[in-house]
Amino acid sequence: MTQNASEPKAPETTAAGPAAAPARGSRPSQAASAGRLVGVDLARGLAVFGMYAAHVGPDPAGGGATGFVMELAHGRASALFAFLAGFSIILMTGRRTPRTGREGRQAVAKVLIRAVVLLALGTWLTSTGTPVEVILAFYGLYFVMVLPFHRLRPATLAALAAGTALLLPQLLYAVQRSIDNGSWAETVTRHDPLARVSDTGGFMELLFNGSYPALTWIPFVLAGMAVARLDLASTVVRARLAVTGAGLAVLGYGGSWLALHLVPGVRGALTESTAGEGGWGGGSGSVMSAWWSDTAGYPTGDTTAWLWVASPHSETTLSVIANTGVALTVLVACVAAVETLPRFRRLAGPVVAVGTMSLTAYVFHIVGIRILGIEELPGSPLYVLLGFIAAVTVLAVVWSRYFRRGPLEYLLGRATGPARYVR
Repeated sequence: MTQNASEPKAPETTAAGPAAAPARGSRPSQAASAGRLVGVDLARGLAVFGMYAAHVGPDPAGGGATGFVMELAHGRASALFAFLAGFSIILMTGRRTPRTGREGRQAVAKVLIRAVVLLALGTWLTSTGTPVEVILAFYGLYFVMVLPFHRLRPATLAALAAGTALLLPQLLYAVQRSIDNGSWAETVTRHDPLARVSDTGGFMELLFNGSYPALTWIPFVLAGMAVARLDLASTVVRARLAVTGAGLAVLGYGGSWLALHLVPGVRGALTESTAGEGGWGGGSGSVMSAWWSDTAGYPTGDTTAWLWVASPHSETTLSVIANTGVALTVLVACVAAVETLPRFRRLAGPVVAVGTMSLTAYVFHIVGIRILGIEELPGSPLYVLLGFIAAVTVLAVVWSRYFRRGPLEYLLGRATGPARYVR
């Protein structure tokens, strides 16, 4: 969730400002670039609102239209943040042409510094006991893990995203089963410096058994990096990406639906796990809704049938494919809308403003949850969610009238100052 910053967008880098219009006299290419970045910030703003819905909105298990809308936000907003993190890494290191020489080394240093700051901030927020599953520390680790690939061509990055989506969820499943059936993870955690200084799960949690394990969230970041290399000003490119996004969503969710209904043994294994000790738990919905929804909960038993579901937090190949498709579709729609519909761009200005300071917006809601004493997430009345959205939107709009970056985005930018000494 990080990028002008945060669980949010990849720290910082966005357009010159919220819905900022190109300067008079700027070249058409500059104006188009600014428009594309405004579209990216719009997508980030929507991701912030989706994250708010997942944390301080009504419980999707309540059903009805409100429950359905809330469930749409769960997992998919986080995936969009991770996808946009990849986009931001490319913006920071050189979009169409990767920076080289001293400039390139300084860009890499800035990304690494941001990663360390996000890792520290996220770990600290987690250690405070907040009920929010903070994504910032995971975000910082994502940055470090994908940075070696920032010079690759879009086709190569796309191939890496596809390959990791196909392979890493199976590896994660095997690792998690190993953790459940052995004590090696506890031994590693006891010697993990991050775990020892923070009283958290440390790197084991960030890599394998946390809410956003890097092993299966890296494909989102790589996919975002691939898309960032493309010419989003091209109508043809946007059309192809839109078709690709829709196709991936259908492949992921549709494939899971077919598997749950047609693959022999899958439905029975999942149904049986709901009644068995150590089986499916934590949810109130039918296991047959696991092709798209988290309401059924998660299995704690050892059943490979789990690999056929596509619920947003299932960490399966099908869920990664589906959520990548959703993220890609949302980004393309936002970029196309702000470039082709001037009136829409003006109306979307407040949401864009939130997107330009997503790290601030993310921390804002964690602080708000603590101040209000909210313990159960999700489960708050709808008016609480609307209040959070209204408050952060007003803050972003007012702040953006006087400052180019949000307060935490500014501090994050200042923290990268030492990168200028890299030779």
